Amino acid sequence: MSTLKITQVKSRNGANQRQLDTLRSIGLRKIGQTVEQQDSPQMRGMVHAVRHLVKVEEA
Repeated sequence: MSTLKITQVKSRNGANQRQLDTLRSIGLRKIGQTVEQQDSPQMRGMVHAVRHLVKVEEA
């Protein structure tokens, strides 16, 4: 399986609770933080829900 490199590029301020929970589930807490997660349909769905706050690269 491939890996996704997910970086938070925008603030969580103004995001609704569901988006905050999604960011926490991905493992992101602050702007500029990068995490690597396994590529799966579930992870792609979480990234899609907060796509306006993150940048995604395939690693």
